[in-house]
Amino acid sequence: MKVNEVKEIILNCEKLERRFVMLRNGRIEAYEIERDDKTPKVGDIYLGRIVNLDSMLQAAFVDIGAQKNAFLHYHDMLPGNSGLIEQYRMENEGEQAPAQGETLSVKRRKRQAGSTRSATESERRNRRISASDIPNIFKPGTEILVQVVKAPISTKGARVTTDISIPGRFLVLMPYCEHLGLSTRIEGGAERERLRKVLAELELPEGMGLICRTVGAGRKAGFFKNDLDILLHYWYDIEKAMESAKAPSLLFTEPNLIERSVRDFLTEDFSGVVVDDKDAYKEILSTLKRIGGRKMAGKVHFYNSATPVFDYYKINDQLKEVFQRELHLPGGGAIVIDETEAIIAIDVNSGHGRKGAADQPDFILKTNLEAAEEIARQLRLRDIGGLVVIDFIDMRSQKDRDEVYKTMKKLVKDDRAKTKLLPVSKLGLMEMTRQREHESILDQVFNPCPYCGGTGLVKSALTMSAEIQRRLNSVLRDRRYKDVGAIRVFMHPEVLARLRNEDSQLLDELESKYNHELSFRIDPLLHFEEFKLVDPDTGTELK
Repeated sequence: MKVNEVKEIILNCEKLERRFVMLRNGRIEAYEIERDDKTPKVGDIYLGRIVNLDSMLQAAFVDIGAQKNAFLHYHDMLPGNSGLIEQYRMENEGEQAPAQGETLSVKRRKRQAGSTRSATESERRNRRISASDIPNIFKPGTEILVQVVKAPISTKGARVTTDISIPGRFLVLMPYCEHLGLSTRIEGGAERERLRKVLAELELPEGMGLICRTVGAGRKAGFFKNDLDILLHYWYDIEKAMESAKAPSLLFTEPNLIERSVRDFLTEDFSGVVVDDKDAYKEILSTLKRIGGRKMAGKVHFYNSATPVFDYYKINDQLKEVFQRELHLPGGGAIVIDETEAIIAIDVNSGHGRKGAADQPDFILKTNLEAAEEIARQLRLRDIGGLVVIDFIDMRSQKDRDEVYKTMKKLVKDDRAKTKLLPVSKLGLMEMTRQREHESILDQVFNPCPYCGGTGLVKSALTMSAEIQRRLNSVLRDRRYKDVGAIRVFMHPEVLARLRNEDSQLLDELESKYNHELSFRIDPLLHFEEFKLVDPDTGTELK
């Protein structure tokens, strides 16, 4: 942590939702929302049932009890199903297959307890399985243990894998992978070597693996042992639940936002945690005493005041910009963020910078660097992902483009979502991808406008006036309505204002041309783009 830098976690707990904010010197750096619903969350583990397989997509669709079946790619089906693969091979080779009456969990337990095959041989055998074998191994109706790696987004169901992993405070347990690894963010050759030895000395069941998380750097062996005991307890509970569970069934769910905040964010460089709920305060205090000691527990503070905690820390004012399309930069420039289903487009504008400086390379570089910092922050705050295209202000110098690229790489380095960047092109465009695990903050908070369908656009009053006159011309020429003496038109108030003022002469011409009486009425319940032509004598709508 930088000198004089203050990092705080603020937790707002309410009945309908919980909110998490991480502040750095009073400025929001991370924001999360959690609501109680049955939507599959990243990290949840289900006993699912394969519904069907699609050879074109090379994927299976798995019923996990959600509204939409989960998507399971062929290459994600193998890690946790060596038992099914072995059974398939034995049947093909004419050997006796495992007893059919055994449950999925019992087969796995026997395989883990009695396996003497090396990891290298196991991996070699798994590589022999091709896409054409998958439908023969994983038939519709097969029960399969899966974990959510991407929550449902829009109309798509959850993305799942059989490569199960259970994260703890310092470790990540991988029940089906014999790999011992370290977070790439742990620096220092000596420390990495020490941690490898610590992991190697832990009593880990055969066939399982571990990854040391970044927060494990500098920790003694006892912390890892305690964390491993907790993770193994989770896993044994999952296996026990599998023996009686019927697919689809939820076997394990990720801790709530309060617990995750402590597990994933709280480190020694944090100044403190502020929480406005007594039960959550006690929960955090208990957890920290167990995993961080009294020193860490002393950083937790219960907020008990009439002023809402987000108002006291001036968070709500900052959160407004999370939902704004245009954001202003300190030097006078601006960025414009547009989220679409296919792409996130971000435009950098020089805005109202110093007069006469808009064409100066130094000013352009400064504005682009300010934009890079704010864009990296907004991607985290809004939790948006997928393909992101950033249109920086054009830079003539390759050196300047390289500096923006290096700066952006540095800024996204600590982003918890995986990112990939390409250098800035000569046209000033930077392409990047950001891991997308669930809906963005914008999608969580807002629904598409029923008025404009989410486009943000409606037809102008001039356009609607033209459409009404076009329809009137068509109806008045129609032989079916030759006996209709008058026509009454219902429309939105703003459209009627246009007809009675700017276009009144055109309507008089229509009446004279067809010798029909026209009358116009307001219907405030009509959509701006809707109108109705009605026979006032019969009340029949004229189509």
